[in-house]
Amino acid sequence: MSNFSVYTLFSGSKGNCTFVSGEKTQILIDAGMGPRSIEASLKSLGTSLENITDIFITHDHSDHTRGLEAICAKYDVTVHMTERSADAVITSLTPNLEKRLCVHPLLYTESTGELKISSFATPHDSNASVGYIIRSPELTLGFATDIGYVSDTVRDSLTGVDAVILEANHDITMLEEGNYPVFLKKRILSRFGHLSNDDAAEFAAYLAENGTKHFLLAHLSEQNNDPEAAFGAVYCALGNIRSRGITLAVAETALPTRLI
Repeated sequence: MSNFSVYTLFSGSKGNCTFVSGEKTQILIDAGMGPRSIEASLKSLGTSLENITDIFITHDHSDHTRGLEAICAKYDVTVHMTERSADAVITSLTPNLEKRLCVHPLLYTESTGELKISSFATPHDSNASVGYIIRSPELTLGFATDIGYVSDTVRDSLTGVDAVILEANHDITMLEEGNYPVFLKKRILSRFGHLSNDDAAEFAAYLAENGTKHFLLAHLSEQNNDPEAAFGAVYCALGNIRSRGITLAVAETALPTRLI
């Protein structure tokens, strides 16, 4: 039985946080919710923030960083983020985060316990944005949300991973016909915005053809998407590849959702 497990705890514009557990090591990707919420979610999985050794931040937007200061005030964790993200997050009001912060260049590799975590650049309208490749002795996980399009770097970085958490933010028609202001629609649809269901589906099929077995669709918009629409788009794109033992799930907004 595998000792490696992955759950999104929170996923969407209200806050993002993902739990990754190896045999001896437990980490988080992003901390966009407060410690009480994250702790309650972790306890439902039989663990606690006290067991988290490291938090890896993708970028500086508040739905990925909101809980850091309060977590760092109470728990002995190391927070990893790029220098440009740290410049955006750190202020005179963040002494607890500063003392636990490990600042990196855009591309870096860090080992914690049996896990090896490497960053790669992602196209998003923040100071800097990265995805992660997490390697355990058992398998390799890719993580890429908040990406405006599938860049060559994103494609190359994720090709060959065993499992992936991939953004499927919006249905294009729902977004275009919805009540968002024009400037916000343009931002979301831009090459530095968010990935649509259609783009996620096309990329998922490519990844599956190259060996990826497990997919969890994340960061769905509550206004401009629907879990069934996201699931259906990717399910159809996978087509006959599904016979190869593919698993596909959609992350809940505020409930733990299992990838593996």
